[in-house]
Amino acid sequence: MTMRNWLKSAWSVVWPILRDYGLMSVGAVVIAGATRMFLIPNDVVSGGVTGISFILSAILPVPIPIGVLMLAINTPILLISMRYLGGWRFAFRTLYTITLMSLTIDYAAPYVPTVTNDPLLYCLYGGVLAGIGGGLIFRARSSGGGFDMIARLLELRWGIPPGRSSLYLNAMVFVGAMALFGPEKIMYALLVSFVASQAVDALLNIGAGMNQVWVITANPSEVGARIMQSMNRGVTVVNARGAYTGAERAMLLCVMTRAEVPTLTALVADADATAFVVVGEAVSVFGKGFRALPH
Repeated sequence: MTMRNWLKSAWSVVWPILRDYGLMSVGAVVIAGATRMFLIPNDVVSGGVTGISFILSAILPVPIPIGVLMLAINTPILLISMRYLGGWRFAFRTLYTITLMSLTIDYAAPYVPTVTNDPLLYCLYGGVLAGIGGGLIFRARSSGGGFDMIARLLELRWGIPPGRSSLYLNAMVFVGAMALFGPEKIMYALLVSFVASQAVDALLNIGAGMNQVWVITANPSEVGARIMQSMNRGVTVVNARGAYTGAERAMLLCVMTRAEVPTLTALVADADATAFVVVGEAVSVFGKGFRALPH
């Protein structure tokens, strides 16, 4: 192998890692910035583990930084989710994300000013920035911890968009926080959560459809097994023959959310680097694991 080919091969391995960690870093900092600039100064519970940590920090007799509480709450959730969301690689990525987010929230406090006290502005910009940060983290096959991981589990099991499930979960936190901060602040928090959920879904799923993925591979057994075991997605095998070579190949058909496509391509690349993958939009998907067939 020539030096040029070696460098090209090494870069093809290194670049996806750098890209994903870059997205995770930007997403974590954006969420932390939105929390510190718009939400915390205005006593707005952002929802999720961050919101729970904010509430605990306000009521505990001993002052504990919000970031420390976030790490303490996220750790058991991460351990539970690790089995279903990508094993140790997903766990390490999530740990990196939540650690960077927690440290940024705590240590950026003296340097980040309060941008505005106008409810409309801090709800809108805080929600949009938090949603963009969350979407970037999802795209990097990671999670911001807490409710993000629970949302990914719900998406994996029932195909619920992560923004929608996050909204429902956050609503439960807001109900508990109402007694502490009053109904007005909770109304603002619900608005922030709604805006953030829309931003997450817009970033992950441009359009309302799912993705259909065709994988043409010479190793269909291993590729199919990895998809089914690691992603819990069904696989349909279609026999095919190349028109030019005449070689018999298998085509694997999968349907999944757009957020899951990077995970699938990584699994396919590990099992068969020569595979051919085609990703297309599926406007409507009905059946087991998705929406029920209309009557």
